[in-house]
Amino acid sequence: MLQWLVDQLGPWSWWILALSLLAAELVMPGMFLVWFGLGALLTGLLSLALWGDFFWSWQAQTICFIAFSLVSILLGRRLLRDDVANSDEPLLNQRSANLVGRTATLEEPIREGRGRIKLDGTWWAVQGPDLDSGTRVMVMSARGQDLMVDIA
Repeated sequence: MLQWLVDQLGPWSWWILALSLLAAELVMPGMFLVWFGLGALLTGLLSLALWGDFFWSWQAQTICFIAFSLVSILLGRRLLRDDVANSDEPLLNQRSANLVGRTATLEEPIREGRGRIKLDGTWWAVQGPDLDSGTRVMVMSARGQDLMVDIA
């Protein structure tokens, strides 16, 4: 069935697959199908040049599609990762990491290493040495949603 469809449509089968994958990416965003769509597009371009040659079987086309897709995935990840590293606000979605260096007053005493503070209207679980409520503390580090504090 697949071989018959590729034979009937010729190199256009790759163009149809590419457009279908790119359209599916619009419906299901996530930057995943676009790389396979790019692989199909490149295979379609190569098929326009090589269609009819004896070595350009459906198996060779499939291998090229897989290779182009893998290369586009690797290049795409590299390009997108560089954008994240160059962000002007690298801690944007890490609320607890944004609190490092801030000072607050203990709302609940730290007993057995655990207590709570209130910063910007939000309660935060804190870890640190045993301290009484009302003590001024500084956030030294963040681990998940827990803040490590010490006397300010």
